Amino acid sequence: TLGYRGRRAKFGRSQMLAALEILQRGDTTPERMTGSWAGAMGHTQFIPTTYNAYAVDFDGDGRRDIWGTIADALASTANYLRKSRWQSGLSWGYEVVLPPRFNYALAGSGDRRVQDWAHLGVRRPGGQALSHSGEKAQLLLPAGAKGPAFLIFSNFRSILRYNNATAYALSVGLLADRLSGGGALSAPWPVDDRPLEEAERRELQALLAARGYAIGDIDGVLGERTRSAIRSFQKAQGMTEDGHAGALLFKRLKGN
Repeated sequence: TLGYRGRRAKFGRSQMLAALEILQRGDTTPERMTGSWAGAMGHTQFIPTTYNAYAVDFDGDGRRDIWGTIADALASTANYLRKSRWQSGLSWGYEVVLPPRFNYALAGSGDRRVQDWAHLGVRRPGGQALSHSGEKAQLLLPAGAKGPAFLIFSNFRSILRYNNATAYALSVGLLADRLSGGGALSAPWPVDDRPLEEAERRELQALLAARGYAIGDIDGVLGERTRSAIRSFQKAQGMTEDGHAGALLFKRLKGN
């Protein structure tokens, strides 16, 4: 059905043909080829073209079985990450604590050497020194200045290539840390400042544009121009200039 009509018809047709190739090779049967409505299949949630490119037969039975063979599923995921430039021995990232009067505009502004972040007063929870000092990292504030802060490395982008959503990649990294014995986050999550739905993000952009801020297209995508406009609004309102678009900022925009 995705290949028949709609804005992603070309994508849908390519996935249908790739799925037929999988069946033709005999890796699985139509009855076992279960997946989501958009074609993501098996434990790994590979779409058919991704399966053809990255799935592996780890147990050596002649079939790449991501539906019923855990070894194949895990090895296929590892192969995907390896080919997405995952660096062995390097973390995806870790939680950090920011100093008072920190310039929050630096969040998401690009990679800096870890030692440069250290010179800016960034530390690990408990005052520990930053690790991987020779590597480059970006500062991530997924919930703004009120929530936890993270330094993220190139491995974080490897996870994003698997699923291009910050919340997804962060969840994978934090869950992996807990499974390997790591503790909980030191900074609480601001549960009173929920993320915005797509319609609310569009309305937020429209409200900023109505105030004269340059935000580009009103598309619900919170890119750098929108975040820059948010920071300008926050500065005018005497708020922390973190560029975060949450429910509290949205309420402030609608009420002023």
